[in-house]
Amino acid sequence: MFRFFLFLSLVAILSSCEKSETLNYEAAADIHIAWELVSNFQDNPDAFEARFILENQSADFTLTNRKWTLFFNIAPRPIIDHTQPQPAFLTHINGDWYRMEPNENFSLKPGDRLEIYYMGTEAVIKETDAPLGLYFVFYDDEGNEDAIVEVNNYTILPFERKEQILRGTNDFEELPSAERFYRDQEGLSLVSANEIHKVLPTPFLITTATGKLQIDNSWYIHFDESFEREAAFLEKKLAALTTTKFTKGTDTQGGKKIHLRKGNISVNNKKEEAYTLRMSDNVITITGTDAPGVFYGIQSLLAMVPADAYLKLSPSFEIDKVQIDDAPRFAFRGLHMDVSRNFQTKETILKTLDVMAFYKLNHFLFYTTEDEGWRLEIEGLPELTEVGAQREHTRSMHDPVLHPAYGSGPFAYKSGYHGSGFYSKTDFIEILKYAAERHITIIPELNFPAHARAAIKSMEARYERLMMEGKEDEANEYRLIDPDDTSVFLSAQGYKDNVVSVARESTYRFYQKVMDEIANMYREAGLELKMVHAGGDEVPEGSWTQSPMASELMKTLPDITDPQNLQAYFFRELLKRLEAKGFEVHGWEEVALLRDESGNYVPNPEFTNRKVVPYIWNNMFGYPDLGYKLANAGYEVVLCNVSNFYLDLADNNDPKEPGLYWAGFVNLKNSWAFAPFDFYKTTWKNNMGRKLDPKIDFEGLEKLKPQARKNIRGLEAQLWSETIKGGEMMEYYMLPRLIAFAESAWAKERTWETIENTEQREKMMDQGWNVFVNTLGQKDLPRLSALNGGYHYRIPLPGAVIENGFLKANVEMPGLKILYTTDGTEPNSGSSLYDKPIQVNGLVKLRCLDAAGNMSRTIEVNQTKAFP
Repeated sequence: MFRFFLFLSLVAILSSCEKSETLNYEAAADIHIAWELVSNFQDNPDAFEARFILENQSADFTLTNRKWTLFFNIAPRPIIDHTQPQPAFLTHINGDWYRMEPNENFSLKPGDRLEIYYMGTEAVIKETDAPLGLYFVFYDDEGNEDAIVEVNNYTILPFERKEQILRGTNDFEELPSAERFYRDQEGLSLVSANEIHKVLPTPFLITTATGKLQIDNSWYIHFDESFEREAAFLEKKLAALTTTKFTKGTDTQGGKKIHLRKGNISVNNKKEEAYTLRMSDNVITITGTDAPGVFYGIQSLLAMVPADAYLKLSPSFEIDKVQIDDAPRFAFRGLHMDVSRNFQTKETILKTLDVMAFYKLNHFLFYTTEDEGWRLEIEGLPELTEVGAQREHTRSMHDPVLHPAYGSGPFAYKSGYHGSGFYSKTDFIEILKYAAERHITIIPELNFPAHARAAIKSMEARYERLMMEGKEDEANEYRLIDPDDTSVFLSAQGYKDNVVSVARESTYRFYQKVMDEIANMYREAGLELKMVHAGGDEVPEGSWTQSPMASELMKTLPDITDPQNLQAYFFRELLKRLEAKGFEVHGWEEVALLRDESGNYVPNPEFTNRKVVPYIWNNMFGYPDLGYKLANAGYEVVLCNVSNFYLDLADNNDPKEPGLYWAGFVNLKNSWAFAPFDFYKTTWKNNMGRKLDPKIDFEGLEKLKPQARKNIRGLEAQLWSETIKGGEMMEYYMLPRLIAFAESAWAKERTWETIENTEQREKMMDQGWNVFVNTLGQKDLPRLSALNGGYHYRIPLPGAVIENGFLKANVEMPGLKILYTTDGTEPNSGSSLYDKPIQVNGLVKLRCLDAAGNMSRTIEVNQTKAFP
């Protein structure tokens, strides 16, 4: 059906071209478009003003007041009427898809320039918020689409003024500046190489012995039979580090050896994943109760290798002698990755699994279904990838096609764009095997009942195809909507059509079909699917309110009077089916909640003993204690706190620093400084930057009961991909914050977590923080440049001030160096190296440099101005 739909569209365009006058639409590519955020400071405190600037640089093409539309994607914001008439107007279509159309007075002749102002709600402060994927569609006299022309001459004007960088009068954040970064980093100091952590995440107990060991291929890898896979992993890593071949086996040999052995050990009263590492002159012994423990012992051994040995390969390297006793604080240490909004290649996923394993993370929540894309091949449902895995221009949001999103442009699978793509069955099985070899459990997520637009559109294409073939029963077998539903809603991401019908049995049949096929892929990988994630978040207000099928269903459910609580009904019915297959069912916190008579969320006691695991993201808005309420009510929960672990949120409010900020900013320290049993202590600001006092702002909220600590199963970091384009950008968002997260998830409880006095707690915290960032700056950051083929990690900007004519500069990660220039040129590897205050006059440009030769962006400072 989908191919037939495209064929009809093509025929319509070709036939309309024959009827219409011949126009040189290609000349529209000579229309230059610029976009600028004008101001976030408006009479309406929730509004912003922006403008498009159109300049016609063509020789003979006029853009008139009819027969064209400019389409684009922009960070979803409701459009509001401008106070002044404009030559064109903007309309929100769906999601982040918008259009611009001309008013009667519009005319853009060759050489002309027009400015089109518009207003919207919610501030815009990032370059990643700007319109993307712009293209014109031209129409003939009958309104048929005549041509599509991409805008290739497009500029995002810089954010430089206060009113462009702050979010209006309610923004408590400071302007980003070299001076601000200098103040933030002023308490940090360089420590010696002996004082930094030898292993991250830090082991439960590590003791340094005297002397060093030289590792080369004379060391034999001896392993107990149950650890053959771990031995092969170690052999491969050592061979790569030394460019030599190591030998391994189960037979005992003389000489130097690395012994992987099974033993009945317990560390901090934990056996699972626990290990010990012992070193003597001729023997390194890694002992584990199980294979994961031995594997993590291997990772600690590899972490002992100096960064230089990763950067400059040689046949041997030295490591310090240590003894380690180690076990994780939490059994669940996860990373969630969204590949639906913007696709990531299989190779990027494998590299992500590698760095997760190195830092001892063990669960990967693979988010392959969303409104904007379905990324996994499912046998028997080809439309899921033929329709749901690609985005392209379509005449209407109602067509069985995924429209452009996040700048994906009008054409599917165009090189350099990230809106189209999927994993074949073969790809997915390879990913499953790769993860299992690294003791990472992949959890598939099928997010229903909301966030389901890709599935809905795919199944509508299937429905239309089969109806045309006269197969009505088969057409309805997996249909996901009530076709007579006229409910009006707007999802958190701006969608008007992303919720499935909870009243159709075919909705549950579809879910079961997909999970059955995924389970089959696990079996083909030699694994068993045990955990599934059902999503369940952000069902928009108004869903099902005008659905005849939902109304009929509610007549049979006297306990449900509010259509919003049909979400609980849906999860109840879904859970029955998933439990029958033996699955443990995970979901976002909403799956375990109900709305009471006042409309407030309260824990739903129905699922407490049903192998249901809620993931808690909200520790800031309206119900910041929900996580603890659910844990106290008996649910095992995974903490995913938005203020600490949302890696897609920007590090800070520098307009060039990519990322979202709807919940504020998440920097490296936020991910490191997390007290899971009292996270009020480590929720430092609200989403607008106002500093929070736990004793005031969280007064009266429910605290975690001591007996409920066991219900904190673990922690998870989130990486949503609205603003992430490609693998390098994903790695920039993820690293090094993922290392800080790993410290929170694996390392033992830190002393400062239990200190009630704020001043004493912060003093103790700062001491630990200084050592951690020194470890990153001196070792872990440069090592990432070579680890697993190298990662594109973020290097923070230096801080700088000019006082009495002298430049002072510092870094967030001591161990990084600072390069600077005073002649206006960009600093490079040959520029002057800052090592003490120097006298300057005028503009200074600075960059950070790590030991691998990688640099940060440039920051500027002078006597009067200091913006990135």
